[in-house]
Amino acid sequence: MKLKFPILISLICLGCSDTKTVTQAAPPAPVASSAAKAEPAPAEFTASGPIVVENQLDVSAQREGVITRVLADVGRHVRRGEALALLDDRQTSADRDAAKAKVKSLEADVKGWEYETKVLEADLDRDEQMMKAQLITQQQLEHARYKVEADKFETERSRQNLINAQASLQSLQLELEKTRVTAPFDGVVARRYVRAGQKVAVGDRIFWVTAVAPLRIRFTLPERFAGHLQMGDSLAITSADVPSELHDAKIISVSPVVDPASGTIEAVAEVVGSSGALRPGMTATVRFKNLQ
Repeated sequence: MKLKFPILISLICLGCSDTKTVTQAAPPAPVASSAAKAEPAPAEFTASGPIVVENQLDVSAQREGVITRVLADVGRHVRRGEALALLDDRQTSADRDAAKAKVKSLEADVKGWEYETKVLEADLDRDEQMMKAQLITQQQLEHARYKVEADKFETERSRQNLINAQASLQSLQLELEKTRVTAPFDGVVARRYVRAGQKVAVGDRIFWVTAVAPLRIRFTLPERFAGHLQMGDSLAITSADVPSELHDAKIISVSPVVDPASGTIEAVAEVVGSSGALRPGMTATVRFKNLQ
């Protein structure tokens, strides 16, 4: 019994003791920025693209026919409206000449009806004076009036026939012009697709004509350049084909939208001054500075 009493007192004291557990709060987590800052455009950037010209197209046949003569070949510089090739025009020329003769005939008919109408109008004036003098009957006067009106209608019919014939002549003249394959603008013949004696259909390619100036380069840039590239900005152009030449150019167009498929914007620059050895179709490199 002496041993149990001290143990009981110790247990009671232990249960009555006030013990507290101290917990330390964790440091606050770093707060992420609500909006990431836009990446600025670099001060210098290079891009590449093809050298092109505004006027460059295939000259096609506007009518069916046989090539009788080829007047231009690859490499020839041509002026706008210059004949490049000729198609067989004998049938069209004959039809045009027949239409011309018909127009002249109808012109004569119109003049003849006009003069006859004037004669009948003079007769009508005479009959009216005679009617006042009671020298002719009312029926004779009405007959003269009807003849004047009938001739006026005949004159108008002849005029309309003349207009129709003139329109037909104009149509045949246009068809005759289609037998002359002409250059649509100043440039150089880059390709020839036909030879003399070959039959062509409407739409068949005959020549490929391209302008030689002004030279332009079309290229794309990352979307971060949107708003940094402006019309009139200067840049430098070089080409691996002529590495010794450095050309100045200016921005002439910038796409106002971003292509969602590639995330790029398109721009076009035009070479300023002499183009040197640059030619359409070459690949060139452009370099920008101070875009920020």
